Amino acid sequence: MNPVLSDVEVPGGALRVARFGTGSRVIVAVHGITASLMAWAGVARRLPAEWSLVAMDLRGRGHSAGLPGPYGLARHAEDVNLVARSVGAESDIVLTGHSMGAYVAALAAAGHDYARVVLVDGGLPRPLPSGTDPDAVLEATLGPAIARLDQTFPDADAYVDFFKAHPAFADAWTEEAEEYVRYDASGPEGTGGTEGSEGTVRSRVRREPVREDGRWMLTEGETVDAALRAITSPLSLLRAPRGLLNQPVGFMPDELAAAWTGWLPALEDEVIDDCNHYTILFDDRCASLVAKHLSR
Repeated sequence: MNPVLSDVEVPGGALRVARFGTGSRVIVAVHGITASLMAWAGVARRLPAEWSLVAMDLRGRGHSAGLPGPYGLARHAEDVNLVARSVGAESDIVLTGHSMGAYVAALAAAGHDYARVVLVDGGLPRPLPSGTDPDAVLEATLGPAIARLDQTFPDADAYVDFFKAHPAFADAWTEEAEEYVRYDASGPEGTGGTEGSEGTVRSRVRREPVREDGRWMLTEGETVDAALRAITSPLSLLRAPRGLLNQPVGFMPDELAAAWTGWLPALEDEVIDDCNHYTILFDDRCASLVAKHLSR
């Protein structure tokens, strides 16, 4: 299933949007901080025929990389709501997001009437201790992902090999993971891109939006907290038991999820066994379970 690509007008330009499938029931999906709309291809292809999934490249990423700031998750949430309105009535749409996209989805859902909201391994505020430098925390958690944005590679195959060696993908590579990486590659050897120096390939994701969004995510926990409490749509959380580098503690650890299910008794919490922060969208079994939950 290849996506149908289009553009949706937002302040400052147009977002690249992809629709997977032709079903009348719609999911709007938001990707993570250094990702693209192709992060959702594996889930989309495992949906029942009556469903379709609409995903977008957020500002500063993919084929929306040239859109201007300001950035920040609240700005992305405004864009997401505009995309949702372009494809149907909010009350008929399931809204979901992965990683940073889950926080964006929470902000977008507050005060809106979505059919359901599904947070995938993200969306719960992670408290930043008083006096902590957010840039230092950002470097500690996302340093390798941000460093990738300045790297160049001789061709798209070398970029794919770089991702294959990532701890999250080393033993879990799939054709859809490769498709995702090649979509992100810009330059003569990339998939339709012309950016970058001759003979080099790099990520389409821009460093400035990633840093701005990362700081926002670390310092605006109270805003996300308020948004979660304001969501009136049915709300659920799908978690991976392993983290960004396949470490044994997930990005949304048990203690954090338990605290939030205590504060929001209507929040459904489910762990998708045997996956990490990335493979929850790319592994066949994990992506199938996410698709099943979204389309229930």
